Amino acid sequence: MPRKQDSEGGQAGTAGVGRRAVTKSAALVAGLLLAGGGGSAAEAQARGRGPTGQGGSTGRGGSTGQEQQAGQAGARAGDDITVRLPAPTGPHRTGVTTLYLVDRSRRDPWEPLPVREVMVTACYPARAVHGYPVAPQMTEEAAQSFKVIDPLLHPGLPKSGVNWAATMSHSHTDAPAQTVPRPVLLHSPGGGDPRTLGTGLAEELASHGHVVVTIDHPGDASEVEFPHQTQYREKVRHTVFRGDPRTDPKIFRTAIDTRIADIRFVLDQLALLAAGHNPDAEGGGVPEDLGRALDLRRVGAYGHSAGGTAVSEALYEDRRIGAAVDLEGCLDHPPEAPGREGQLFPVARHGVDRPLLLMGTDGFPDPKGLERSWSAMLAHPRGHTHRRQLRHAAHWVFTDYAVMAPQLQAAGLMTAHDRNKLVGPIAPEASVPRVRKYVHTFFAEHLSVRG
Repeated sequence: MPRKQDSEGGQAGTAGVGRRAVTKSAALVAGLLLAGGGGSAAEAQARGRGPTGQGGSTGRGGSTGQEQQAGQAGARAGDDITVRLPAPTGPHRTGVTTLYLVDRSRRDPWEPLPVREVMVTACYPARAVHGYPVAPQMTEEAAQSFKVIDPLLHPGLPKSGVNWAATMSHSHTDAPAQTVPRPVLLHSPGGGDPRTLGTGLAEELASHGHVVVTIDHPGDASEVEFPHQTQYREKVRHTVFRGDPRTDPKIFRTAIDTRIADIRFVLDQLALLAAGHNPDAEGGGVPEDLGRALDLRRVGAYGHSAGGTAVSEALYEDRRIGAAVDLEGCLDHPPEAPGREGQLFPVARHGVDRPLLLMGTDGFPDPKGLERSWSAMLAHPRGHTHRRQLRHAAHWVFTDYAVMAPQLQAAGLMTAHDRNKLVGPIAPEASVPRVRKYVHTFFAEHLSVRG
């Protein structure tokens, strides 16, 4: 999760960061929003949502034309453009739902909150979709925060000119699930990124027969929208990060430890769902038969950047996870002092007895730093770790930016330099199918029923 900005925020211990850093972070974001950068939901509605990109068909079968369309400039919606996501290629239509999960055994590590709250999205093969609306990639309120915060985390993204709330997924809200037990995949996004930036890959994997659960890590993710405001937080919670968490070893350790705990907690909640219970903290409706679709004997995890670090270590720590894909996440801690090497995570020190795929790019900004921990991982003799490389690509090519950045460049809202820095010069017609194929093929091969 490389960033080129200086790290501000206060020091973080293994149990959390200082209240002073959190207050500073919240005040900065609030100031940006109040200054008018975020706009309002009413203003977005007044501009109109315009074409959604869903069309009359979300056809299956891997049409090359669909992938090419995703690389073109988004359709105009008033003065703003709407970027499009590529359609999934698998044989199944997909449903989608969100769950609000509360871990009352943990306090939040980033802010003085009495519990740890996690928002997840489940994308799954649907039994029927007629009458169930297609879901947007992100909600209106999350989109308003996204357009202010994410250009700060990813310099070069436009600060205006995009109607982020208008981008549609290809999945149908709360559609009933197929009753066939499916492998379950957990997704952890990159540091500072929301789970919504992994929509395209999640839909692709679900269309090929997986139940994909994408996890937001509040306090870490740029923005997380909850069902409602509480007495101790606002409805939309913003990131506490300022710059690259790897520049501060204590913050980085807290971030990865928290992500691993979140992943394991979500897996616990899915077990409740599979047993016929409703894990949603407010008792919100769960799509029909979603619990029956979960085959928790076949669980995988994939993550980008910090998410890749977290799922790799979770694979090592939790035997319920049978395989994992690390999309360019380092497997070592940052050094405690200049000139020293950071400590390897246990997964890199000791290896694993289950499959792990390391997938990188030739445009990663610190290839030597990444190589140290990945080489250690690959050196273990049992041969469970594999590696793939994307050429002419950069770090965020594993996210929805792979198709968004070229559309923003074509619309004149992003320079070629900034697009290449974010995702590389590789065309989405090449990058999207390759990432999808590598990840899907890996899980299809390795997630056989165990025990």
